[in-house]
Amino acid sequence: MAAKIKKGDKVVVLAGRDKGRSGEVVEVRPAEGRATVRGVNMVKRHQRQTAQQEGGIISKELPVHLSNIAIADPKDGKPTRVGFKFRPDGKKIRIAKRSGAEIDG
Repeated sequence: MAAKIKKGDKVVVLAGRDKGRSGEVVEVRPAEGRATVRGVNMVKRHQRQTAQQEGGIISKELPVHLSNIAIADPKDGKPTRVGFKFRPDGKKIRIAKRSGAEIDG
């Protein structure tokens, strides 16, 4: 199946602790059905000091399930579903179902 959410997309969180927040997709894990979004699902982890890293408590993002995020509509920034359309030159593009706007140019 074609990827509806890709790295670099602007997404909105639909469910969970960070509901309503938006951010950019940093990483997508299709096999797990999860994506990491910048600034969303932040947790604190204890880090042991090593030669390369200093120790202490660090904040990092954990992956969010793909069902809990939706692409932000390019026109108004609200969550939308993704559809596919073929251009006259034969290229397949993603479109926002809400407004019909192209997601990737």
